Amino acid sequence: MIISELLMYTVAALFFLPLFLLFLVSLAEKDYRAARRSLRFSLISPLPFIVIAIVNFPGSAIVSYALAALTLFFLVLLLFPYKTNPIRPEEKLKEKYDERDVIFVRNRLVEGSEQFSDYYERKPELLERDNRFREAPGLLSPESIQANPFMYSSAAASFQVCENLIPLCDGPVAEMKIESDPVKITRYIKEWAGLLGVVSIGITELKDDHRYSIGGRREKYGKPVINNHKYAIAFTVEMDRDSLRRGPKAPTVMESARQYLNAGTIAVQIAAFIRGLGHSAKAHIDASYEVVCPLVARDAGLGELGRTGLLITPELGSRVRINVVTTDLPLITDTRGFEGSVADFCEHCMKCADVCPSRSIPKGERQIDNGVLRWKIDHEKCFTFWSKSGTDCGRCVAVCPYSHPDNAIHKAIRFFIRKSPLFRRFGATLDDLIYGRKPKPLGLADWQKI
Repeated sequence: MIISELLMYTVAALFFLPLFLLFLVSLAEKDYRAARRSLRFSLISPLPFIVIAIVNFPGSAIVSYALAALTLFFLVLLLFPYKTNPIRPEEKLKEKYDERDVIFVRNRLVEGSEQFSDYYERKPELLERDNRFREAPGLLSPESIQANPFMYSSAAASFQVCENLIPLCDGPVAEMKIESDPVKITRYIKEWAGLLGVVSIGITELKDDHRYSIGGRREKYGKPVINNHKYAIAFTVEMDRDSLRRGPKAPTVMESARQYLNAGTIAVQIAAFIRGLGHSAKAHIDASYEVVCPLVARDAGLGELGRTGLLITPELGSRVRINVVTTDLPLITDTRGFEGSVADFCEHCMKCADVCPSRSIPKGERQIDNGVLRWKIDHEKCFTFWSKSGTDCGRCVAVCPYSHPDNAIHKAIRFFIRKSPLFRRFGATLDDLIYGRKPKPLGLADWQKI
C-alpha cells in the first residue's frame, strides 16, 4: 500500500470513528433519531476518501496529499485547545430583585385583595399582560391543553409534599456548638450531599445581590428580607432527560415537581444537620426562597447563565434543579472561574429561541438589564403559554446542546466548546445535524398511557 492510499484510509477513519462512536452512544441513550443520523454520516463521510484510495487516476497521489493536509489543518484549527479572554460582563445589580415581581408570586395575587391592588398600583404596566395568564386554565388545570389526570396528580402530590417541607427549612439551633475544621466539614458536606443525590455542589460567600430585597410569599409578603448568614451552599440535582424531551406534555411538569421535592428534601436535611451542630442554617426551596438561586449557584462555581436566563452547568446544562442552604457555619468557599464560552456559544446557537413555543426567548444580543449584561426572556409570554398548556414546557432545556447526558463523548465535545471558539460554531452545527434543529417532542412512554 502506497503512502497516499494509507493517508486516505486514515482520513476516512478520522471521519468514521467519532461518528460511529456517537452512533453507539446514541443507541445507549435510546435516542434513535440521533443514532440513525450519526450512523448515516459515519458511513457517508468517509466514502470520498475511500474512493480516492481505491481508484487510480492521474494525480491521485497529489489529491491524496492535499486532502490529508487540508484535513489535518482543519482538525488542528478546530480542535486545538486555546482560549480567548472574553471581557467579563458587569454582574453588579443596579437594584436587588424584589420577590413580588416573580411571575409565580404575581400569579397567586387575588383580584380585589390588598396585595393585588398594591402591586398593580406600583406596576400598572403589568396588569394587562398578567391578566392574560390569569384568563388561561393554569398549571395542572384539567382544562389545560396537556391535561392528564394521572401525571397531573403525580406532580401535585410532589408539590404538596414539597410545600410540607417549608416549616422544616428553618428551625431551632442546638444549644451546644460543635466546632469543626472548615476544610474537613466542607468536604464532609459535599461528600454527604453526593450520597444524597446531588450532581454538583459549591460554596460562596453570601452577597447582598443574592438576597431578595422584599419577600413575596405568605407571611413574608412585602417585608424586607433579612438573612445575615455568611455562606451559601448551592447544589444541583438532575432532571430526567426523556421526561423533558416529552415536553410540553405532562411528563415534564411531573419531573419538575419530582426534582423540586428531591432538591428540597436534600436542602432541608443539610440545613437540619448544620443546626444540629449549633450553627444557624436555612434551606431555600420551592416557594420558600430568600435568595436568587441561579445567582448563588453561579457565584459558587456551578455554571454560567445562558440565553434562557437559566444556569448552564458543565455536566448537564440547564437540565437541573437548584437549591441553596445559607448558614453561619465556617466553610471553605469555591473559586468561581468565569467561563465566557457559554455566552459565546449561546450567541451563535439560538436553538432554544427557535424552538420556544411562545417565542419568549430573545434572538438578539445581550442587553443591559438592571445594570447587568444578559439575555432577558419575556416572562409574561412564557408563563401565559404554561398556563394554557398546563405544564412548565421545558422545550428550551430539552433541546439545549449542553443538556445531553454527561458521558465521555459529550464531555469531549463540551471540552472543545470551552477551549476553541471555532469549535463552538462547529459544535452548534453538529448538534443540529445529529439531533435536528427543531427536534419533535417524544410521545408518552407506554407506562404513562393510562
